[in-house]
Amino acid sequence: MPDTRPGAVRRSLDGLYAFGGVLAALCVLAILLLMIGASVGRMANWRVSWINDVVAWLCAAAAFLGMAYSFRNGDFVRVTLLLESVTPAVRRWLEILSLGIASVAIAYLGWWAARFTYDSWRFNDIAGNMVAIPIWIPQMSFVVGSAILVIAVVDECVGVLRGAKPSYVARVEERHARGDFSEEL
Repeated sequence: MPDTRPGAVRRSLDGLYAFGGVLAALCVLAILLLMIGASVGRMANWRVSWINDVVAWLCAAAAFLGMAYSFRNGDFVRVTLLLESVTPAVRRWLEILSLGIASVAIAYLGWWAARFTYDSWRFNDIAGNMVAIPIWIPQMSFVVGSAILVIAVVDECVGVLRGAKPSYVARVEERHARGDFSEEL
């Protein structure tokens, strides 16, 4: 009987994507708590305008840190009209082409995010809003999220090249098999 357990690399990669998702969820939780705190603070006449800066950074962090997890779970918006009208072999090659282009584009994005953040660190750029901190600190969520997404897209491309069904397709099919069409709404 063959061993069907995922290997250490697969577990590590899936753990990395889940870790990004957890960090994104924690950012959303922090946004909730800060917004509640701001509401209470306004009623108590506390100075809470700084919260807007932190919430804006947390929104960006939540978006970027959660991208790889969302991508792998089929939660990205995909236009599949063409893919649904071609043969499975053509679909596979279109998936490979799309994932290859996405890998290059996201790697380019990640490169410039890292370069931009490095420049902010190098020039000691300070946030010009209410919270005066080095701007590279909130920018790091963009760099980390982009890096995790690059890894996820390249991972997916390698999997499809090896003949596997894309995880985002498999996860959507699993949800549909359970009768969950919530992402279709």
